[in-house]
Amino acid sequence: MNWIEALLLGIVQGLTEFLPVSSSGHLILGQEILGLNTSSSDNLQFIVTVHAATVLSTIVVLWKEIAQLFRGTFLAKQWNDEKSYVMKLIISMIPVFIIGVFFKDYVEALFGQGILLVGGCLLLTACLLTFAYYAKPRQKDQISYKSAFIIGLSQAVAVLPGLSRSGTTIATGLLLGNKKENVAHFSFLMVLVPILGESLLDLIKMISEPGATSIGIMPLIVGFLGAFIAGWIACKFMINLVKKGKLIYFAVYCALIGIVSITFALLN
Repeated sequence: MNWIEALLLGIVQGLTEFLPVSSSGHLILGQEILGLNTSSSDNLQFIVTVHAATVLSTIVVLWKEIAQLFRGTFLAKQWNDEKSYVMKLIISMIPVFIIGVFFKDYVEALFGQGILLVGGCLLLTACLLTFAYYAKPRQKDQISYKSAFIIGLSQAVAVLPGLSRSGTTIATGLLLGNKKENVAHFSFLMVLVPILGESLLDLIKMISEPGATSIGIMPLIVGFLGAFIAGWIACKFMINLVKKGKLIYFAVYCALIGIVSITFALLN
């Protein structure tokens, strides 16, 4: 992978991380289009790097919300809404933490399964977005602890390439009757710690095992920058889009790309 290919894939990751179309699935499709034959460990390392970039873009976009949560959690002595919200975020992270600790090798293997799996998961994403669009939510004022855990379960399932993390968690939150804006913010905040933690572990591995990847440092840096800038733009766009309830268009897009991916995989 050269730096131009890394830049293109980084931009793809940044744009699709927050749009409900599966960033990991589009990365695999992008690698297929560019003809990149990288190992599953290299694929995962690049994916983790660009995911870290989009997490940082999330922090930039949602800085005010994050600062408020920090002040309310660490500076206030009494139990308050901020501490309750942070507890819900922690609960939502439990399922993906279990997946990362006990099933990491299986997840890595999934990223080498090709575009047939991606296509199938994109169709599943389309179904979830369609159900969420036509559902009649009760419009709860706050996300409950139970809803936080269920949304966390959906995030754990969304480790499958092609199954959109943001699409799955937002659709799950909407189907549970939560307000669109609340679900969007919760979905983007709940992924911060898991991805940053995974990125830290991957960085430690890169330092301790310099020869563990064939991608190289420069493509990783360029991919990171491309994903950060594109992610910053996409995050702001997606929050406004969820408020307007326009997810059905992405359901159609995921269905079309899923069908094309499956057809291409079967014909080759």
